[in-house]
Amino acid sequence: MPHVPFLLSRRAALRTVAAVAGASVLATGCDDDKPATGTPDASKGPDGAVQPPAPSTDPAVVAALTVAATQVEQLALRVSAAGQALPALRAQLAPAVQSHAAHVAKLKELGDFDPPQPGKLPALPKTTTAVLADLAAREQRLSVAHATAAGKLSGEAARAMAMIAASESQLAAVLTPKKKASA
Repeated sequence: MPHVPFLLSRRAALRTVAAVAGASVLATGCDDDKPATGTPDASKGPDGAVQPPAPSTDPAVVAALTVAATQVEQLALRVSAAGQALPALRAQLAPAVQSHAAHVAKLKELGDFDPPQPGKLPALPKTTTAVLADLAAREQRLSVAHATAAGKLSGEAARAMAMIAASESQLAAVLTPKKKASA
């Protein structure tokens, strides 16, 4: 019987990330007293508007969120630098810049912290293909790191980290340079 390699589709990979990240959420059980819709742990303010959950004060959660925010900010700066260095990539990289900004804002909201400055970035590769490959690899590494971190957290922090990991995995797939078919 010939050996057939196992190929994993993007959808299956994202389901795997979501399953790994959601394992801790599922392990915590459910509370039937909470409403099935809306933002978990949110409350209504005096004017009846929904208030977001209070930022976490758990040192482990805040540390995980701070590390993630710093990593995402560093990647966002790298993506922005790539767009400035290679104007032909700006339109392709714009969704990544917007996505990373939203992720940092969500992480800051959940942890109520100011992440440390990302520091000096390594030099960008010289070619467009190499830049895209570099960014895709960095997105994928962060996706794995954030999915792993989500598995160690619970509640809103775990959901946010899992969502960020899935987004980074998708960005990695979109940024991966397409191989030219040989004739």
